[in-house]
Amino acid sequence: MDLLTVPKSRIETVTIGHSRDAASLAAAEAFAAAWEACGGKVLASVDWPETAASWLRPARRLTAEAPDAWVMAGAPLGFAQLARRLRHSTDWDPARTFAFASLRDSRLPALAGPDTLHGLRGATTEGGAWYVRHRWVMS
Repeated sequence: MDLLTVPKSRIETVTIGHSRDAASLAAAEAFAAAWEACGGKVLASVDWPETAASWLRPARRLTAEAPDAWVMAGAPLGFAQLARRLRHSTDWDPARTFAFASLRDSRLPALAGPDTLHGLRGATTEGGAWYVRHRWVMS
């Protein structure tokens, strides 16, 4: 929540994306409840499988409403595949995307491809922050 509510952030609407596993779903639901309790609006909640023939359907659903920001929870491999489709087929911007600690994985930029995730930010389990800078996950 702190990453999205910094002064002058102007983030009011979000779209939440998550893997279909129980932990990702729980994180997404908890975030949605907290965001709405703070006066924010959730435009959509979109799930994705860990393997798919095409990632186009969830990518289009994630970007359909043009949110101020995206919030993502999931496993690195599934998210990396989705992120490639988001980056190449939609107007998704990783710099307007915030992720849970489950995506803080040093392999994530390589899985997604060169600069696909540049600008992605997230929270650590300790309450800190991490971000993707080109091919590196920095804390």
